Amino acid sequence: MTPLNILYQDEHIVAVHKPSGLLVHRSALARGETEFLLQRLRNQLGKRVYPVHRLDRPTSGVMVFGLSSEVAALLSDTFSERQVEKRYLAVVRGVAPSEARLDYPLREEDGTRPKADMPAMPAMTDIRCVDSVELPVQVDRYPKARYSLVEARPLTGRRHQIRRHLSRRGYPIIGDAKHGKSVHNHFFAEKLGAPRLLLAATYLTFDHPMGEKRIQLSCALDDTMTALFHHLGWAGHLPLDSVRTPPHTTPSALKAL
Repeated sequence: MTPLNILYQDEHIVAVHKPSGLLVHRSALARGETEFLLQRLRNQLGKRVYPVHRLDRPTSGVMVFGLSSEVAALLSDTFSERQVEKRYLAVVRGVAPSEARLDYPLREEDGTRPKADMPAMPAMTDIRCVDSVELPVQVDRYPKARYSLVEARPLTGRRHQIRRHLSRRGYPIIGDAKHGKSVHNHFFAEKLGAPRLLLAATYLTFDHPMGEKRIQLSCALDDTMTALFHHLGWAGHLPLDSVRTPPHTTPSALKAL
């Protein structure tokens, strides 16, 4: 089994690139699954690890774990108090706006209660169109197909927030079986070699729970998305694996939240 790509590790935390399609941990909604990120990372490091945030199963990208329950609890507080900046890259249908704030309340989707029993919670996502492309093929009812590369910054942490917000605005993420459109998903899978949800967590920055420094993590895309970016002429937007630890500061954008 290929080892997980470790982006950063010290005595308190570890950050890895979660592959698309891999569950983070066991869940009642995923009976029969035998492989989990938590177990693979534990086996690779030879020690227990503790998740502090989540990524959907089909989403790839950077994830942080505590190496003790105490550190994980501190990090969880940091995430819940919006002291973390997260950025994602998504390939969506249509030509997205240059910039927009998506402010649509969302019901929590925990799979255990009827949606009518769940109150809608505030949810905000900032998006920016990084690039777009027009393909000379008819995928749906139009003679040409247009797609955009979008950077998304969730300002809240609702389940499937980016996927649901982009779909509601009219720019569903390619490969999203629940919130997207199957004809475009099939086109990318069969013609462009991209049979997965095209959403990746590429950047994460937060204050280290045990020291006066800020951790900035950038995560490269997997082989599927990298090849797609080259094919669509977006290679110049490919992120790279990198780690920076500038002095502890609280960005003004985060102070305002």
